[in-house]
Amino acid sequence: MTVQWPEAILGQLEFYWDFHLRPRLEGLTDDEYLWEPVDGCWSLRPGADGAREFEFTEPAPEPPPVTTIAWRMVHIGREVLGVRARAFFGPHEGLEDANMWDLRLWPDPLPATAADAIAMLEDSYAHWCAGVRALDAEAIERPLGPKGAWFAEDSMAALVLHLNREVMAHGAEICLLRDLYRAKGFGER
Repeated sequence: MTVQWPEAILGQLEFYWDFHLRPRLEGLTDDEYLWEPVDGCWSLRPGADGAREFEFTEPAPEPPPVTTIAWRMVHIGREVLGVRARAFFGPHEGLEDANMWDLRLWPDPLPATAADAIAMLEDSYAHWCAGVRALDAEAIERPLGPKGAWFAEDSMAALVLHLNREVMAHGAEICLLRDLYRAKGFGER
């Protein structure tokens, strides 16, 4: 029996999305989306032009700050899935030189509301899954090349598995923050 690796690897993410993460996003409110469980959280903050900006510093402080649901959703939707989907599967007209971390591939404004964040996350997830689903066994084993930056020699399979871990880890953190929000009496689900 020959394993269809693109389908098997993608199946792991799809199961997590369909039965764990996506159902847990139902009923997410704007207050919960931006809730800061402790002082000093990284979140999305209004910038000078009023648009939301993503808080992040490189290198991250030790220990890294606690992050909000908004921060986690944007991290998954934009950096983990969105920019990488656009880098490898398009569109990237005029940005053919962009690698999988190039935020020029995500010129869209960051979501200010929970509903907009869910829509962004759904779009990024669908784009990534469609791209991976279109890969054959040879393509998923091929090195990433220049779009992979310093991971250029790693295979697409290694990237897909890594992104599965990222979505599952950050998705679990979103679910935990929702549980804490509810347990603190801020909302009902």
